[in-house]
Amino acid sequence: NGICGQPMRDDHNRIYKSLSDVIEGKEGRVRETLLGKRVDYSGRSVIVVGPSLSLHRCGLPREIAIELFQAFVIRDLIRKHLASNIGVAKSQIRKKKPIVWEILQEILDDHPVLLNRAPTLHRLGIQAFLPVLVEGRAICLHPLVCKGFNADFDGD
Repeated sequence: NGICGQPMRDDHNRIYKSLSDVIEGKEGRVRETLLGKRVDYSGRSVIVVGPSLSLHRCGLPREIAIELFQAFVIRDLIRKHLASNIGVAKSQIRKKKPIVWEILQEILDDHPVLLNRAPTLHRLGIQAFLPVLVEGRAICLHPLVCKGFNADFDGD
């Protein structure tokens, strides 16, 4: 608001919450409404070591990636005239056509994913990564980013 050190207030003189205030803590958006519940566009898997990955990247299994980004893939299949409608696009995804994986890879370049390791006790318990498609069913992480998650590779 241009005044150093003084937080912005609403009409009732209450201080506005910052984005980090809304997200973190027990009453934050993540712990209050998302963790421990069934939510769309989420997946669950064990982590394995991926030393060849950059620190800002994670290996995301194809099965999880297609579930997370299915709406984007359908949109792009229709926009590129590779499918005439949603039903045809979903059918191509189910059949795992090669074009689906190409489109998914394009989408992943622009869309980071949030990885969470319970219990989320501090802000390093949730981190954003740029996903890379990998084979298998486990999420790959560089070993140096595991300290923030307090994770190891014994089934976490």
